[in-house]
Amino acid sequence: MNEDTRWSVSTATSLAEVDAAAWDALAGCSDAGPAANPFVSHAFLLALEKAGCVSAQAGWAPAHQLVRDAAGTLIGAAPCYIKSHSMGEYVFDHAWADALERAGGQYYPKLQVAVPFTPATGPRLLGSSANPDVAPALVAGMQALRKKIGGSSIHGTFLIEQEAEALESQGFLVREDRQFHWINENFGSFEAFLATLSSRKRKMITEAHWDAFFAFYMDTGARKWGRPYLNRQFFSLIGETMAKDILLVMARRNGQYIAGAINFIGKTTLFGRNWGAIEEHPFLHFEVCYYQAMDFAMAHNLAFVEAGAQGEHKLMRGYRPVITRSAHAIAHPGLRQAVASYLLRERNHIAEEKIVLDMMTPFRRT
Repeated sequence: MNEDTRWSVSTATSLAEVDAAAWDALAGCSDAGPAANPFVSHAFLLALEKAGCVSAQAGWAPAHQLVRDAAGTLIGAAPCYIKSHSMGEYVFDHAWADALERAGGQYYPKLQVAVPFTPATGPRLLGSSANPDVAPALVAGMQALRKKIGGSSIHGTFLIEQEAEALESQGFLVREDRQFHWINENFGSFEAFLATLSSRKRKMITEAHWDAFFAFYMDTGARKWGRPYLNRQFFSLIGETMAKDILLVMARRNGQYIAGAINFIGKTTLFGRNWGAIEEHPFLHFEVCYYQAMDFAMAHNLAFVEAGAQGEHKLMRGYRPVITRSAHAIAHPGLRQAVASYLLRERNHIAEEKIVLDMMTPFRRT
């Protein structure tokens, strides 16, 4: 609770405690059409909880922040988790944790305002664009929770620019990084896109498809991260509740599935998330992950394809560097000062790097 009688803030330890329609209304998700960002939908976040991918035992204890007005109506929310580690975030603060702990402090627990395991920019302070009271109320709730659990810091990751600015005005330190996104400049067809350089029908996703894709995901995830974050139940749950929001691209050789990629369909963006393969073939990764996504976006008039974290190799496939943002509130004065100095240098480096990467895109220049 807070002292401002216009609103109150509470913590939900499971999204099951929150009305799905009320949450989705704030998140811009509805049954009427694709969500602007499907990852902040009630269905996606609840599936992570139901499958056990996020839990206190997994180091992602749900602590969602809810803002209600004097009448009890939900007017703001933030997907929030109490973290006991820094895995599955894609905005790396391991060096900050190490520095504080070597100095005798304790970095964990911390609060993470994020979509777990999902490096895709989207709204985090739900309802804040419509109501100026929401962002300060959410921050007040987060700060109170941080103090209650003895946490070192609060981190909001993959923020839209307006929310990063709102958190900066509340004392957060803003960090910038970059990803590679494909931009559909009304190409109309894949051939038209290729001409700028120096959709297939969707089928019903069955449990057999998920079985095959999960095998690819586990094999690739084990080699890439050591421990994949998502389990088989999660894919069945989103298949049940989010089928209209999913594009699953599968590759076969001699009648057997050998590779696949999962994408989530937003209102203007196709979000590429996970891929895997059990056979190595030249250019298979590019075809399944990138070219099929671009082809689908053109066929369905989507403006962007976001391919997730990392990968300068995406440049030569027509993906362009785009700035991503996170925001960090650090309680320890010494660590905050050191991080602020580091972020200033890092931001300058990212800006310079983006200029260089922009010149490396394969598009014709006039």
